[in-house]
Amino acid sequence: MHFFEFFKLCQRLIFFLPLTTANSPDKTTAPSSVALLKTHLPMNWTQLNGGGWSYDNPEEWPVNNPQCGGDRQSPIAINTDKTVNADIPPITFASYDVVLGNYVVLENNGHTIKFNVPQTIENVPPTITNGPLEDIYEAAEVHFHWGSPTSKGSEHVINQRRYDVEMHIVHMNNKYGSVEEAREYEDGLSVIGVLFKVEKTVANHEQPGLSTIFNTVPYVTRYNSSASTQQLISLGSLLSNINRDKFYTYQGSLTTPPCSEAVTWIVYPEVVPISIFQVKNFWFVRDSEGGRLVNNYRPVQPIGSRDVYYRSSNGDEVNYYF
Repeated sequence: MHFFEFFKLCQRLIFFLPLTTANSPDKTTAPSSVALLKTHLPMNWTQLNGGGWSYDNPEEWPVNNPQCGGDRQSPIAINTDKTVNADIPPITFASYDVVLGNYVVLENNGHTIKFNVPQTIENVPPTITNGPLEDIYEAAEVHFHWGSPTSKGSEHVINQRRYDVEMHIVHMNNKYGSVEEAREYEDGLSVIGVLFKVEKTVANHEQPGLSTIFNTVPYVTRYNSSASTQQLISLGSLLSNINRDKFYTYQGSLTTPPCSEAVTWIVYPEVVPISIFQVKNFWFVRDSEGGRLVNNYRPVQPIGSRDVYYRSSNGDEVNYYF
């Protein structure tokens, strides 16, 4: 039996066991010595354990990360009826549909599954500009947020609906030297948010780039593990066939500590179909303590006085540059 077949068999067996949330011991077993120790330590104990924060207590993030209590936080609930029509050009995607020069390497950092974006085979990074952006933003990282067998896990909510999975493609303004530097400025970052929903009939050959990523997730379920994909992909293939001209945009923040208010968000209203088997792969990911990493999404934050803009498609061809 091949490893992947064996893993699928284990998935089916584990699926019927009681689901434990991240950082929570199973109620049917005695708590470990580590779990007992945590009950007698301050809330920032996880900083000593390499985590620094947890999805168990997002309301306490501002204690160690003051920006998490700011007035331009993300994610938010988007209501189409309350958005402002945006008369702006479409986003220009440069080298997005050129094959990346290396296999991407997925990593489990205890909070999400992520990968850094390599340069393309032309030795340039995929970039975005125009739309709501005044500068050129280089793609730096892709990561995911998901739910559990009993709840959906997108971070943004659109018209009162939360979806199964959300993918973030993080871009850095190329006038800054690093993501760490860029997040200190209001124009430092731009993040594309793509939502996924489970549908009964989704064939892998219809979305080869996404399938390549989702099919690699079972190999990084352990904390701090990594695995390379077996096929080269383009970054644009992760957007499937959605209309790239039609999007919501607003000024917000990173959705994890330090919650830097440096992000121009681009969230697509068109939702990408995904199979239940691809979603299940995320439910078996483990955190730094060996617990099930599920529901790794931040609750929606107040919009406050911010406007959410909506650019509707004008029917023109998408502006791709290769």
